[in-house]
Amino acid sequence: MNAQWSEELDEADAGRVRELLLAAREADGRPEDVEPPSGGLHLLVREGGELVGHTHLDTAGDSFGRQVAELVVHPDHRRRGHGTAMAQALLARDGELRVWAHGDHPGAAKIASKLGMRRARELLVLSAEVEGQDWPEPKLADGVSLRTFEPGRDEQAVIAVNARAFDWHPEQGAFSIDELLATERESWFDAAGFFVAERDGEVIGFHWTKVHPPNPTRFDGEPVGEVYVVGVDPGAQGGGLGKALTLAGLRYLRARGLRRVILYVEGDNAPAVAVYTKLGFQRHEVDVQYSR
Repeated sequence: MNAQWSEELDEADAGRVRELLLAAREADGRPEDVEPPSGGLHLLVREGGELVGHTHLDTAGDSFGRQVAELVVHPDHRRRGHGTAMAQALLARDGELRVWAHGDHPGAAKIASKLGMRRARELLVLSAEVEGQDWPEPKLADGVSLRTFEPGRDEQAVIAVNARAFDWHPEQGAFSIDELLATERESWFDAAGFFVAERDGEVIGFHWTKVHPPNPTRFDGEPVGEVYVVGVDPGAQGGGLGKALTLAGLRYLRARGLRRVILYVEGDNAPAVAVYTKLGFQRHEVDVQYSR
């Protein structure tokens, strides 16, 4: 087995990583995105000249400065120690570390236990079938209005609300205007499904929805909607705005003809889980972060 760290992937290795990620998605349903990640460091594991494992280490880290890694072993080369070797290579590096196990894969749990790593975070995937759901017209407090996002006008205000609403979140709290602008150029971006709440002309909350294309190994191979981000300014919390924004997005996704809606929520966020449960969502999957 040959393992080597690299700061960049050349075109040939990028193609090999893409093929590996596609094979993993066919077997596991994950990852959603099979394009090799950019930036950070890559650990490539080869056996007999064939790429059998890939680790990406985000050295920039999350909002709290923790480096974050994702690793995958080709389905045809599992249970041969490659995953353990990659995890050991990560643990040999300095700095606080988090490692994702998407779908709470049992193989990842075994490796973590063997290496003394603990479950530090659970990100729940909740799912709701659209048919039969009681998603009424959202009720807004006096003085609050709802409209759709306007590119070129709303970026600064939305990012400001996002930063205040998610100052505790490992990823979302650091979301920037540049990243938002880049996302607006993605094929899936839809301003008609991006709702903004205002009071006295000031943005106080938003709900950004997303539609995922069909994935043959997840959700019966059908497209699914997502409650992508719901953010409410701390000064506007407690008046039902979060629920109203959520309902606006859910009704929009239902009108798009989608049969299922998903969302991600932190496992320890009991109030949010309770709200979504009342809206018809149930636990579907869980992604886990392990720490050293």
